[in-house]
Amino acid sequence: MASPKKVSFHTLGCKLNFSETSTIARRFEENGYLRVRHPREADICVVNTCAVTEHAEKKCRNLIRRLHRESPSAIIAVTGCYAQLRPEEIAAIEGVDLVLGNRGKGELFDRVAALGGKTGVHIHSCETSELTDFFAAFSTGERTRAFLKVQDGCDYKCSYCTIHYARGASRNMPVADIVREAERIAASGRREIVVTGINTGDFGRTTGERFIDLLAALEKVEGIERYRISSIEPNLLTDEIIEFCAASSKFQPHFHIPLQSGSDRMLGLMRRRYRADTFRDRIETVRRSMPDAFIGVDVIVGFPGETEEDFMQTYRLLDALAPSYLHVFPFSARPGTPAADMPDKVRDEVKTRRAELLGSLCAMLHRRFCEAYVGGTAEVLFEGRGAGGMMYGYTGNYIRCKAPYDRQLVNRPCTVRLERIDADGTVYVSPVHCGDTPAPETAVAE
Repeated sequence: MASPKKVSFHTLGCKLNFSETSTIARRFEENGYLRVRHPREADICVVNTCAVTEHAEKKCRNLIRRLHRESPSAIIAVTGCYAQLRPEEIAAIEGVDLVLGNRGKGELFDRVAALGGKTGVHIHSCETSELTDFFAAFSTGERTRAFLKVQDGCDYKCSYCTIHYARGASRNMPVADIVREAERIAASGRREIVVTGINTGDFGRTTGERFIDLLAALEKVEGIERYRISSIEPNLLTDEIIEFCAASSKFQPHFHIPLQSGSDRMLGLMRRRYRADTFRDRIETVRRSMPDAFIGVDVIVGFPGETEEDFMQTYRLLDALAPSYLHVFPFSARPGTPAADMPDKVRDEVKTRRAELLGSLCAMLHRRFCEAYVGGTAEVLFEGRGAGGMMYGYTGNYIRCKAPYDRQLVNRPCTVRLERIDADGTVYVSPVHCGDTPAPETAVAE
């Protein structure tokens, strides 16, 4: 009897990519392929790429070259946003056998299986207008939680972003179909779902449903104890959604809300659909309903034309609102976007300085947020063994916690006492009670 073929999977970019890779991997496993971690063991290497920045594309190219060096006889199949935007560029990399844009993710297994071996590069690309299907996906890599794709594509066309060209127009499956996906996740034993998409709050474009309809339906799925919304635009985070999450026993007080700039002039150049006062109002509304909420924020520094005053407007706004965490991105010009041709480019050293200033602000804000809960109790879902004999998990309001590994406590709701903060912002905890009895969902400040 022939040994099963072995396949390794490599994902770069957002959590949506991870959910799609997991679904592709399940298709291989269902057809008798053996999943392996290291490419040296693999007959096939599947790469799911990202193109959000120039650095992301460089990481993709370097990864493909490394895979070919470590396993020169393995078939290398490349998909994802970089493959959609620049298939010929990827095809020119030595070792690549298959380039498949975002439209082909559902057929990736069939095309790989049909190759039979390294027979030259095969490119399957399509135009943005052809990206109309919906590839249903959820991740299964972690024991406690899964990332559930509920929406794809984006109609916003921000001036710096390639996502619309790589993913197409906003679209989604019906609520009922997504609920069935959530039920599959619950049946696998996972207790937490992160609701994810490209423009998650825009859910409903193709079915006439609303994002709040989806949240209400998901809350009824038995076996899932926690939900998080991965990211939502400020203009789509309605009072109704905030009030629903505040009253929900399952949706956690955790929001990721992109700002990009605190300067209205910059937001206009970026073609964002809100202004700084809208963002301020949304943060303040969340805080009124959920004082313990963790709020993460995306920021771009060095956008073309950003003056020192524009940057300081961003800094002052964030300093005043004190979100829990900042994801800071130096501007990266993407070919084909309006921003790539804008005048008044910001020098790299200025971008670096501004990113460092916001990085320091982030470190202070995140530590201050965590310190408020030291000495209190919270419920944590531990995810499994980590480095140094520890296990890690998160409170309802997304404080990362660690404790000595105990297999019996993994994927069970544990009430813990938050003891002290490590240098990296992780909080040491000691279990108080673990079991299936519900405990407080959110860390409570002493």
